Amino acid sequence: MTDAATPAKPWPAMSVAEAYRIITGPGMPCEMEEIIIRGIPTRVWKHLPPALRDIVTVGRAHGEKIFLVNEDERVSFEGFHRAVANMAADMAARGIVKGDRIALVMRNLPEWPVAFYAGVSLGAIMTPLNAWWTGSELEYGLSDSGATMLVCDAERFARMAEHLPNCPALKHVYVSRAKDEIAHPYVSTIEAVLGPANGWKDLPDLALPDVAIDAEDDATIFYTSGTTGKPKGALATQRNVNSNIGSAMAAGQRAILRRGEEIPAPDPDAAQRGSLLSVPFFHATGCFAVLNPTLFAGAKIAMMRKFDAEAAMAMIEREKLTQMGGVPTIAWQILEHPNRAKYDLSSLEAVAYGGAPSAPELVRKIKEAWPKSSAGNGWGMTETSATATSNSAEDYENRPDSAGPPVPVTDLKIMTLEGDRELPIGEVGELWCTGPQVVKEYWRKPEATAQTFVEGWVKTGDLARLDEEGFLYLIDRAKDMLIRGGENIYCIEVENVLYEHPAVMDAALVGIPHKTLGEEPGAVVTLKPGAVATEEELRAFVADRLAAFKVPVRVVFWHETLPRNANGKIMKNELKKVFVEG
Repeated sequence: MTDAATPAKPWPAMSVAEAYRIITGPGMPCEMEEIIIRGIPTRVWKHLPPALRDIVTVGRAHGEKIFLVNEDERVSFEGFHRAVANMAADMAARGIVKGDRIALVMRNLPEWPVAFYAGVSLGAIMTPLNAWWTGSELEYGLSDSGATMLVCDAERFARMAEHLPNCPALKHVYVSRAKDEIAHPYVSTIEAVLGPANGWKDLPDLALPDVAIDAEDDATIFYTSGTTGKPKGALATQRNVNSNIGSAMAAGQRAILRRGEEIPAPDPDAAQRGSLLSVPFFHATGCFAVLNPTLFAGAKIAMMRKFDAEAAMAMIEREKLTQMGGVPTIAWQILEHPNRAKYDLSSLEAVAYGGAPSAPELVRKIKEAWPKSSAGNGWGMTETSATATSNSAEDYENRPDSAGPPVPVTDLKIMTLEGDRELPIGEVGELWCTGPQVVKEYWRKPEATAQTFVEGWVKTGDLARLDEEGFLYLIDRAKDMLIRGGENIYCIEVENVLYEHPAVMDAALVGIPHKTLGEEPGAVVTLKPGAVATEEELRAFVADRLAAFKVPVRVVFWHETLPRNANGKIMKNELKKVFVEG
């Protein structure tokens, strides 16, 4: 019960609009201004560092505080800066100049952010590729981007080695953590440049290369699949990526003001914040929404080779981490772990996630388990450089089925599926988004760019509605896509592979609801008359051609033509029923 002498403050203390007016006012860290970007008037964060190389410089100011933790490796901000500067110098000596593409393919390791920031400090366009892709998928990314340099770990090099001759633009490959010497004319090791991670603090104190980089210069290419099944490279600018820093600050301040409290002044003596990294750096979320703001803020990132709930709890306790998240499955696994009470998880202040459907009950369970923490989620996509909306604290507790309102520099609107008319508040249509984080274009795909980007707006393909205060509610996906634990699976890509099997006549991929992963892929197929194939055979057929997370967990055989509507489209809602346990 609440003490009658100290009644709870009424909530919310102010509207979202009023909170944003204060947060973005003159002189505030999140002050906004309007500028013209590619002919479009755009609200931007006024005090944002213009380039990613500036974030490296800001990070160095945090000195000997620990930035990266990976097993027994601990890298300080000073050691990280030296590693970035030395790696950039070696890349420059090998001919990398502004505008070159550098592909980056490795699991989460300290070398990943070093290579990333070394490249962008030279003005190169960093092109992280999905480390779970097959060799042929990686070959496509290397060829499509025209990468002249590749940075990878030994496991990915082994997967790609036979494909490298098919990438004629490639001139040099750095390999990390190779157990054996690699005899290859243009391969060298990262260790030859940097040595072991624990020794980076002793590297020569080099300055970052002197390269002029503007906020609107190209920075990254992150690949996202499309309805054609072929991945498209979303070309992001320096401002696109760095906008996440202002968005993260504004979202936190909004929660404070809505609670009726004052925004506290920065405390240089405050305990260091830290995040358990449970998403890959090669995702826009991991790179743009976690890595870059964390480096800027002087916080810590603790990495795990493979997520394990008990190991994660031990790390949270040992490193006194203040945040965890990524996708809902992470929170579920820890909440339901039988040994959770054995660990001190009281340092947790935020459990944030996105990238997959989540149950509203998860918000309640997080608050029950960690009363001092707040749950959070949000919405974004590769084309919005991660964060576009954010929902946290009491806002999330009161609207657990919402992805939150857009951040102050961002606008959302709901359009008809034809794109000819904006719909009123409350009506469902296609979500469009605009702001300084919307990427420039699809790399060398002008037709796809024209179809998706309209006068500064990105047509998201998501079906959604907005409420009176601007909170976003995602209803469904207009694009035929599943999200399995944060990994996008485009149905047509998997269906096309199934169609390649000589026994398959008809195929459809649908989502099977899953408590922690959100959904998993399930296939329904019709075999050709007289043809024979087993479930195991078809799953293996897909596994040979696509990344493991895209492989259907179940294959059900349909003994007639798949049900279709009057327009000839497969009625997937009907097919989903075959996976519901009776």
